[in-house]
Amino acid sequence: MARVLVVQNHAGGGPGRFGEWLAAEGLSLDVVHAYAGAPLPRRAGHQGVVVLGGGFLPDDDERAPWLAPTRALVAEAVERGAAVFGICLGGQLLARVAGGTVRGDHGEPEYGSTPLSLRAEAGDDPLFRRLPSRVTAVEHHKDAVTALPPGAAWLMESERCPYQAFRVGGRAWGVQFHPEAGADRVRGWDAGRVRAKGLDPEELTRRAERDEPAAQAVWHEVARRFAAVVAS
Repeated sequence: MARVLVVQNHAGGGPGRFGEWLAAEGLSLDVVHAYAGAPLPRRAGHQGVVVLGGGFLPDDDERAPWLAPTRALVAEAVERGAAVFGICLGGQLLARVAGGTVRGDHGEPEYGSTPLSLRAEAGDDPLFRRLPSRVTAVEHHKDAVTALPPGAAWLMESERCPYQAFRVGGRAWGVQFHPEAGADRVRGWDAGRVRAKGLDPEELTRRAERDEPAAQAVWHEVARRFAAVVAS
C-alpha cells in the first residue's frame, strides 16, 4: 500500500474530504500534527507528501518553527521524485522551496467559493487535463504566490489571484485554493470575523452550497488522479 505523509499546520485544517478520497483509492495517510509539536521525519520515505494550509507565510519560522523542517521535507520529496500536493500555505511553501516568491497581504483577499479558470498549459497535466474550463473552489487567503518557480507550469488562475495552481517538475503540485473544503467549512467560519472583513456570512454559505456539487466532482477527480500518481 502506497503511503502519504500529510503535514497539518493548524488545528482546524485537516485533510478533510481530500484525505478521504485518497484513502478510498487505497492510499495510507500518516497525518502529522506539526502545529501541535509532532515531529516531522527528516526524510519522509513516503510515496507522497501533502502539505495543508495554515495562517502563516511559508518562512514564518518564528511563529511556526516546524515550517523549516517542512520546507526541507518538501525539497527532499521533490528531488527524489515523490508526489507532492501543497494546499494554500502548502502550495506557497512548494513555490518558495522551488525558487518562486510569496508575499503577505498581497492583492485582494479571496474568501468563499471562488471562480477559477483553467489555462492552456493544463492540457497535458496529469491532474488538471480536461477539467472544466471554469470551476469553483473554496478560498481563504490574503497571502499569495507572486512569481512561480523557474520552469513551473501555470495551470489555473482567478480574477484576483493569478497563480491558483501550478506544477513543479512532473510530480509536484501547488494550489492556492482548498479542494479539501466544501460548504460545511464555509458554514463553520466565525460569522463575526467574516462580517469584520465586510462580507456576508450567509451569502458566502449560500454561494458555496450552490457551487458544491460541481466543484466536489472536479476535486474528487483531481484527488483520484493524484492517488494514481502516488501509486505509480
